[in-house]
Amino acid sequence: MPHPPLADHLLYEPHPDSALLDSWLINTNSLTCSILKKMRPGDESVAIDVILNPPYWEFGHLTWFHEFWVHRVGQTSSPSLLSDADDLFNSSVIAHRDRWAITTPPLDVLLEYNARVMQKTHELLAKSIDAEQAYFIQLAIFHQDMHNEAFAYMWQTLGYPAPFEPFSQAKLATNQASSYIHFPETNVMIGSERKSGFIFDNEKWSHSITLAAFNISEQAVSNSDYLEFIESPTNQADLNPVTSPIYWKKERGVWYQRYFNEWLDFSEFEPVRHISYSDAKRYCDWRQLRLPNEYELSLLMSQKQNDWQPSHLWEWTSSPFAPFPGFSSDPYADYSQPWFDGNYQVLKGWGMYTPERLRRSTFRNFYAPHRKDHFCGFRTCLL
Repeated sequence: MPHPPLADHLLYEPHPDSALLDSWLINTNSLTCSILKKMRPGDESVAIDVILNPPYWEFGHLTWFHEFWVHRVGQTSSPSLLSDADDLFNSSVIAHRDRWAITTPPLDVLLEYNARVMQKTHELLAKSIDAEQAYFIQLAIFHQDMHNEAFAYMWQTLGYPAPFEPFSQAKLATNQASSYIHFPETNVMIGSERKSGFIFDNEKWSHSITLAAFNISEQAVSNSDYLEFIESPTNQADLNPVTSPIYWKKERGVWYQRYFNEWLDFSEFEPVRHISYSDAKRYCDWRQLRLPNEYELSLLMSQKQNDWQPSHLWEWTSSPFAPFPGFSSDPYADYSQPWFDGNYQVLKGWGMYTPERLRRSTFRNFYAPHRKDHFCGFRTCLL
């Protein structure tokens, strides 16, 4: 009898060699531990907020996630190295608000748990690994990368000192108005190809679409662009005007912007950040422009970077987060499928706290349209 087809996640080839995976693991976990160890006394206590997590809980969760998938292969019947870890750190079953009610182990216990789990993975990588092990190790590393980025925007929200240096920063635009790049009508391939290495399930699979001709800005909307909108008579006269970004303030006629725990001079030509999808859309309406859809932004971002200017922010699109044709969940089923409910928008690109290994044009980020705590911005298309 013919063998049943292999699950998709076993076909994400080629995978990096063990030495590279080991270096990635050291890199991301060292960064996480340094973030936790640099916290000041009391920083671990944060008020309940839908956009935050208790920092120690978040650390315990990402270690648990690594152990659960890499060493327990997603089986609760396989015991954890930490007593009650499934009850403490499984985000799929613990309501967000309940994370504040959990008695999280102290930091020294969490650090020891983390060290033991990571040592097991280092030992695994010292040997030959199979396709399933390679998949779960990459999943755990990229998951931890995302949580390191989440620490950055949590620290920004809380006004804590920067947790680590950004991986990159945007080149400041000139004072010239943004020019628009014309793309003629074309057939484009959307999504990830088979045999293209590790992917997330919401990228499955590559498919062709016909994209109508469009014109997209070569640079993101800047602080000065957005300030003009905020101060415009049209916005000011609105019954529900868009307010200035949450990390701006005006003192004696001078604007400042907060970056973590520091108030800095207002940078006119820096890409505006911490803007919600809803407010980005209102800006576009005022300018008589529109947001790009995810296919248009993907096409732009697949071009050479000297042809367009990256913002080093996650960029909003007009596309609701939805499955591509032929979607199927991978083992971590809660990564994508629960969020295909029409209440999330796709963002493309990367932020300054996104490591290089997660920066690719096929990656699909997603957030609720009111969120603006992450490092996000937007660019526009002509109507």
